[in-house]
Amino acid sequence: MSYKDAHGRRLKLQAALQATARGLPRLWLGAGGALVAAAVVWALPLVMAESLDVGGWSAGVATTLTLVAVGALARLSISATPRDARALGLGPLGFQFRGPELRLVGAALLCLIFLSMIVALLGLVVLAIFGVAELDVAAIQTRNWAAVGPTWKLAILAAVGIGALLIPLLLAVRLSLFVPATLGRRQMVSLNSMGIAYGSFWQILGGLIVTSAPFVGVAVLTTAISPGHPAGAIVRIAALFALQLPLMLGFLGAAYRQLEYWSPEQPQP
Repeated sequence: MSYKDAHGRRLKLQAALQATARGLPRLWLGAGGALVAAAVVWALPLVMAESLDVGGWSAGVATTLTLVAVGALARLSISATPRDARALGLGPLGFQFRGPELRLVGAALLCLIFLSMIVALLGLVVLAIFGVAELDVAAIQTRNWAAVGPTWKLAILAAVGIGALLIPLLLAVRLSLFVPATLGRRQMVSLNSMGIAYGSFWQILGGLIVTSAPFVGVAVLTTAISPGHPAGAIVRIAALFALQLPLMLGFLGAAYRQLEYWSPEQPQP
């Protein structure tokens, strides 16, 4: 295995976004079957809710197909050519379920457990700080904010609350490369993905915001036009699988290719 300077690498955001845009057709073609199948199964209960009870089994099938689609997109996003993606275990039209998919589940669970522990700890700390602040509970209940407590104390508590929100965000962004890293290193990568993202927090956050913008726009528009209508939900599902997942995983794959500093041995997937 070979090592490169991890601390000297910084994500070039513009180059990563350009690579994402260029690679999007290849992701659609390579993973199109899995993306369409997952979207259809997720939308099926909305279309057939009155004629057929499909809710009992469709959620499990849809979740599995989503995992399959994520695995296909991740393989394509970290590969320079379709041949490289097939060498990582990419199946026809993106249908495959192998060891890498199971490793993705394990890595995701480890990341969720870690974030849950951090959030719980921060919650306890914030509650303890607010508990000793001796604020006026009656004023809070009546929403008389001027009488809650001294301004300096409220400013400190506000800073503590903002910090408690920003820390999980910082960790989540630094953990976001766990999907391409798990596929690229061919082993389960969870907390180690923070080392890959070292020094590129703002670039990765900016890329995630940019690649999420189309889906957010569609979601806001459909919610405003047809709130609660099944057609709006179906459009959002289609946008999730046609835009959000390919764009996000394409960007994360491009970022991973720039930032990865470790080349492990290459066992078969």
